[in-house]
Amino acid sequence: MQSDAVASRSAEHRDSRESKNGTPHLDAVSLGIIEQLQEDGRRPYAAIGKAVGLSEAAVRQRVQKLLDQGVMQIVAVTDPLTVGFRRQAMVGINVEGDTEAIADALTDMAEVEYVVMTAGSFDVLAEIVCEDDDHLLDVINKRIRALPGVRSTESFVYLKLKKQTYMWGTR
Repeated sequence: MQSDAVASRSAEHRDSRESKNGTPHLDAVSLGIIEQLQEDGRRPYAAIGKAVGLSEAAVRQRVQKLLDQGVMQIVAVTDPLTVGFRRQAMVGINVEGDTEAIADALTDMAEVEYVVMTAGSFDVLAEIVCEDDDHLLDVINKRIRALPGVRSTESFVYLKLKKQTYMWGTR
């Protein structure tokens, strides 16, 4: 039977490969760790280790590597309403010219939580979280529409958030 150190190094080596497109290759153990943390981001490494068959130290190394590679983040997710942000909206943006430049500018705005470049009716979608309607109007009218290359916007104000989850697993 392998010692924990040997098993850890062996598992670490298997997990460190990259796929053909340059993204990290995630073996079943790393995927299991991610699933454990998606269920409870504060789950102890020892408990995760029992679930995936690694020592606590090996899990700690794997988690750090996943964080360093940008595969995952461990964060506190809040309900915007309970922390003073009463207005959320998805804003569809049509762009003339460099779509990526607009997406980059949006990512620099504190109120913008989510930015995706799309194919379809809009070039970019941005989710915005604001304190109130005046704040939302200011962000859309004075900051987003003022970006060079923004041709038009369409806002979809959230009336009620029915589901928000980060539990899509690892499939």
